[in-house]
Amino acid sequence: MYEVSIETHFSSAHRLRQYEGECERLHGHNWNVRISIASEELDDLGMVIDFKDLKRETNVLMDKFDHQYLNEIPPFTKLNPTTENIARYIFDELSKTINTNLIKVHRVAVWESPNSYASYSL
Repeated sequence: MYEVSIETHFSSAHRLRQYEGECERLHGHNWNVRISIASEELDDLGMVIDFKDLKRETNVLMDKFDHQYLNEIPPFTKLNPTTENIARYIFDELSKTINTNLIKVHRVAVWESPNSYASYSL
């Protein structure tokens, strides 16, 4: 299995609903994101996916989040904007545009701080 990854980031604020503690209050993070794509085969050029294409699709989502209040962006108007839920959302949204018969989004990892992250994969 081949796997390629890119890393990107966005800055945004959120608050965790029904959380008892500081994270219930409005606060922000400089989120780091790693997107990993997997394939059992390479294309005719010897690639899993062109990094340029992966970055373009990823940036569409990052632009949606950057310098925003996540609690005001669907699905986080109802879904708690935890790091875990953000990772799953990015995974699901990128899968719609990236996945083909040959390549699949393999894992999305989201760091809310240098030492704390959550990931989602199938």
